[in-house]
Amino acid sequence: SKCTQFLVAFVKILRSLSTKTIHRPLYTWPTFITCGESSFDDLINRYNPDNQYSQQLAMIEFFDKILSNLGDNPYFGAGFGLVGVGAGLAAGRQALSIGLILFRRHCMMTLEITHRDQSYPWILNWLTYHHKNAQHLSVVTQFHQRDSGQFSSNFNFVPSVGTHFFKFNNKWMKVERDRQQTSVDINMGHPFETIKFTCLGQDKEIFSRMLHYAKDLESAKHDGKLVIYEPRTSDWEPFGEPRRRREFDSVILDKDLAQRILADVTEFLGSRDWYAQRGVPYRRGYLLHGPPGCGKTSYIMALAGKLEYDICQMNLSNSALSDERLSYLLNVAPPKSIVLLEDIDAAFLSREDIDLNRSAYQGLGRVTLSGMLNVLDGVASSEERILFMTTNYPEKLDPALTRPGRVDMKFYIGYASDEQLIRAFERFYPPDTCGIRGKDFANAVESAKRLVRSAKGKKIELSMADIQSYFLLYKDNPEAAVKSVNDLIAMKAASLTAPNGSLSSKGTTR
Repeated sequence: SKCTQFLVAFVKILRSLSTKTIHRPLYTWPTFITCGESSFDDLINRYNPDNQYSQQLAMIEFFDKILSNLGDNPYFGAGFGLVGVGAGLAAGRQALSIGLILFRRHCMMTLEITHRDQSYPWILNWLTYHHKNAQHLSVVTQFHQRDSGQFSSNFNFVPSVGTHFFKFNNKWMKVERDRQQTSVDINMGHPFETIKFTCLGQDKEIFSRMLHYAKDLESAKHDGKLVIYEPRTSDWEPFGEPRRRREFDSVILDKDLAQRILADVTEFLGSRDWYAQRGVPYRRGYLLHGPPGCGKTSYIMALAGKLEYDICQMNLSNSALSDERLSYLLNVAPPKSIVLLEDIDAAFLSREDIDLNRSAYQGLGRVTLSGMLNVLDGVASSEERILFMTTNYPEKLDPALTRPGRVDMKFYIGYASDEQLIRAFERFYPPDTCGIRGKDFANAVESAKRLVRSAKGKKIELSMADIQSYFLLYKDNPEAAVKSVNDLIAMKAASLTAPNGSLSSKGTTR
């Protein structure tokens, strides 16, 4: 072959150069190649380029001589040993790396939780209670309201950014908490964070048990309490600390109005299959309207407590709120929650207001009426939703906003009736302890109203907020509450011309 011919020619040239002497041979056969000139000359002389067998034989003998001489050379042996050791270490390192990869793939499990997932705060809270041995900590300050109304602060320590080890269900786990300082989540406004759990085995049930345990711990923390959510950037987040659920009977509406609303909501919650079988969107909308201070928002808070639901409260006049973000927020509302839109009449700017002063309203009212209508019953509207809207001025609402399908039920919550006055008085002052009936208070209020109406020609109406504020002036003195009714009516009459329309304790005695 040409390769063999070239190699033999090269060897002949080297051999011929070695026979010349200029001070010393230009080239002599290295000891690690030759083992005598005669044997190598015989090899070259026996080479026949026309005989294929001689070509192969010459090549075999040639490399055999080279290898045999290299093996006897101590310098080459030492170098070859070093090369062998290096190659062995490299191969061992590569094999170890491959082995670790295979071990992780088949013998280890990893769970990663990002800060966007709803379980992320559960896990942090769980680590706070069950990871006491961590040496590198971060502090989370929480405020709690006591039954007396005072606030206390708690400092909870959670594992900080880094690697930690702990035991769960008799199995060791590695916890890696990572925070990317160089990048910030635009939607949520804080750095990206992840928590990664790693453990031996292939049973994923341990991660499921861990998440359920963390969820139960969080639920126990909020047990019997109402959580109010508000939108933060793009997601819902708890607003303040969970508060005590308000008793349903503490909000006094006229006649059976409270029970009628409760019955309708309860019937809706139990009709999921009925809606699904008939292809009707599973959502319900309510509009509570009436004068301010009559108990619209208070009733929704009490209703949520009765149903053991939370409240997602949203201000539609927020300049940072857009149609797209509103649609997203309603679709990702936490489960078992009531969406509350207060003062819906003030959510949208009229064309007259915008034309009157464009610079003042620039950048405000980014939620449009058409966007709101699409959110309520459009293609992007959410299901499994209970939505309450409140307004003091229902006449200002666009008829398209309150048509059936968007608002299913409308309820008027007005000023306090005689029946409400009686029930409110007897709730603050139980008849079996004070000996005064609620009807006596209602009659006294009506008499005072008639006096003001005949003297000043003003029709006085009292809201339940007015009644509650008045009772707080006489917490333990029902007799004084009945005798001082004239002061209550006088204050209300004066508040009709006051700037803020609020009651004052001036001129009253307990």
